[in-house]
Amino acid sequence: MNERVDAFRITPEEFTIFSRFLEKSCGILLAEHKQYLVKSRLGKIMQECSLNNLNCLVKQLERPGGSQLKDKVIDAMTTNETLWFRDIHPYDILKNKLLPEIKEKKGRQKIRIWSAACSSGQEPYSMSMVIDEYKRANPGSFVAGEEIVATDISTSVLQQARSGEYEMLALGRGLEQSRLQKHFKANSSGSWTINSDIKSRVRFQSINLLGQYTGLGQFDVIFCRNVMIYFSLEVKTEILRKMHKQLNPGGYLLLGASESLPGLSDCYKMIHCRPGIIYQAI
Repeated sequence: MNERVDAFRITPEEFTIFSRFLEKSCGILLAEHKQYLVKSRLGKIMQECSLNNLNCLVKQLERPGGSQLKDKVIDAMTTNETLWFRDIHPYDILKNKLLPEIKEKKGRQKIRIWSAACSSGQEPYSMSMVIDEYKRANPGSFVAGEEIVATDISTSVLQQARSGEYEMLALGRGLEQSRLQKHFKANSSGSWTINSDIKSRVRFQSINLLGQYTGLGQFDVIFCRNVMIYFSLEVKTEILRKMHKQLNPGGYLLLGASESLPGLSDCYKMIHCRPGIIYQAI
């Protein structure tokens, strides 16, 4: 195996061809210095398919019936870095500002939240824990229920997310011990499974953000955090305009700490929460 991976070389022309394919397929923009990333993540796939250059791979991907291979390549090239309660303040904003406001505004209607690019489920399950804690502190809230729609392009991480089972190493990344004990059940194997009451709020679905998602319905809140950094300005703008259409009037968009809106002042109003910035649909 090592010999085959070591023999995998990338020319600048091949890298350009593959980069164009990747951006067209899922929006990910590869910088020129990322050749090492392509080599490390696609080595196993190249070996399995008996391919020795990226041109051959792209030709295979573009053939009719190549969707399974395409899914594997996009899966390999997708960054699935995630944490529980990442950056903390978005979840404080959800608990202390957004949920009380939505409760007053919607009354007995169901609350709906979209976790876009949810990876292996830590973000939507963190949201569900926040909702659970809010409802315990405010009995009678959201009598019509809550739904968190969690989407990702990667089928493998969605499979892991649906299971709700995590190893201790993953749980140690941002999850407080008190929440682990309260919301998870220990397994004999050493892993932990999230409780059914937290899990039942979340529905996972495969979505490519370059496509259409009107079928997802309307949302009160959209978390789209730490994914826009991988897209070009044009793609980012298109996605955020489409997301605006999925927000209820006055709904909220939350981006990653290092992300911002590329203009779009006709769609969103910036709100400073100190700490954190959120965007309200106008």
